[in-house]
Amino acid sequence: MVFLGACSFGILSTFVKLAYNEGFTLGEVTGIQVFFGLIVLWTIVLLRQLFSGRSNSTSLREKLKLAAMGTSSGLVSIFYYKCVQMVPASIAILLLMQFTWMSMLLEAVTNRKVPSLTQTATVALVLLGTALAGRLVSGNLPDFNLVGIGYGLLAAFFYTVFILINGAAGNNMHPTTKSALLLTGSCVLIFTIFPPVFLVNGALANGLFKWGMGLALFGTVIPPLFYAFGTPKAGLGLSAILSAAELPVAVLMSNVVLKEEVVPVQWLGVAVILAAIVLSNISSLRKSRRDKTAMA
Repeated sequence: MVFLGACSFGILSTFVKLAYNEGFTLGEVTGIQVFFGLIVLWTIVLLRQLFSGRSNSTSLREKLKLAAMGTSSGLVSIFYYKCVQMVPASIAILLLMQFTWMSMLLEAVTNRKVPSLTQTATVALVLLGTALAGRLVSGNLPDFNLVGIGYGLLAAFFYTVFILINGAAGNNMHPTTKSALLLTGSCVLIFTIFPPVFLVNGALANGLFKWGMGLALFGTVIPPLFYAFGTPKAGLGLSAILSAAELPVAVLMSNVVLKEEVVPVQWLGVAVILAAIVLSNISSLRKSRRDKTAMA
């Protein structure tokens, strides 16, 4: 489930590119994703409560706190999809993956702790992999849009923030309820920046509906639910490694569907980044296995 959730995330950039090719805007793409995602998730929450006979006992304050935290994921969508609009999808996903070293750096700053040798090696591998996958070391240097790169790095930063605060609240909630509340905050932010005029201007009937359903399903419904149910069984270390499947899937989709050129050195860069993610999580994976062995 964790692997499928990661693959689901990986195809988003291709869907967004195709939607842009049909003339839809950043506001329409981000707005329709959170709108349909919100409907589906809250429907699941209400049906679960109806059939289980249980109501959520979480305080209003904690619900509002979760919704406020969800605004960070809204910023991730806005900046990432803006990046996809300006650079190849295979490069956009590389920029988003910079959250791997950003999260380590932010954790070191907040905990006032010098990064370990493993963490430092991980950062070095991620940067090396990015240089290879971005063809920065090849003789034929691509013509990058620097503004688009800036948006991609902003998306990675806010994704880092989202990961950091996501575990700080709502851990006593059912995963669907927590996901719905986080998405509510994201929806409020996106609709504040991009009013949902697509609901009345005819865009839905002109093709936006199909992209909205696809983006909502693969971006806001499947990944959080699959992660929520799969991660406790797989363990955090293995789940972090499996979730890295997002990167090769995104690059492969950009090559096969969008016909973007992906040369061998880029695949080498992807492999290096995946190796860095495995390295950064190998200790927690070993710890999880030791704990399971001890319990057995």
